Amino acid sequence: MSNERFEELAAEALASLPPELSSQIENLAIMVTDEAAERNLYGLYEGIPLTKRGPMSYSGVMPDRITLYQKTICQHCNSAEEVEAQIRKTVIHEVAHHFGISDPRLVELGWA
Repeated sequence: MSNERFEELAAEALASLPPELSSQIENLAIMVTDEAAERNLYGLYEGIPLTKRGPMSYSGVMPDRITLYQKTICQHCNSAEEVEAQIRKTVIHEVAHHFGISDPRLVELGWA
């Protein structure tokens, strides 16, 4: 899958979030790279979750970042449809971290 198509699918996954959630996303960038160094990940959220932000602790910071690992996702999928589904699941998983939802809770919800 081309980088352009992968990025397009990531944008579509983000756009598919319900408006009541997507309107609450603040200062977040999504990036695509090949794979995580020394780890087998589909995606990674780095930043300060919305639940930890405050007027005294969150100003002048770089955007939070979600990185999607294209090569890893594509290697673990058998079709373009599986890639699309995995991108969507990964975007939702990492956006959930932006909202302060932990990995154990994501397991409970079926998004881990």
